[in-house]
Amino acid sequence: MNRGLQILLQKNAKMIRPLIKPIITTPVRNSGTWVYRSSGHQLLPKKHHMAAELVGAVMWYWILIHLWHEPEHILGDFPYPDPSKWTNAELGIPDE
Repeated sequence: MNRGLQILLQKNAKMIRPLIKPIITTPVRNSGTWVYRSSGHQLLPKKHHMAAELVGAVMWYWILIHLWHEPEHILGDFPYPDPSKWTNAELGIPDE
């Protein structure tokens, strides 16, 4: 603190002191229960964790069953052509 501020504080301590606030270098943390480094699943109730696992299992069951029984959704509706039946003209190979 400089000398002029010290003199002011001594003479008018009642008038100036309420205006001076300490410098806070660490902010107040009002973050609640949020966790940065871990997944935070331990903060959930057990029934919510089990419900999430059940919904995920049903989703994967639905996807895999439909891929097994209806692969046309991914592979297409047309049969894959047999390349051994293609002619040279279709492949662009000139006649010898």
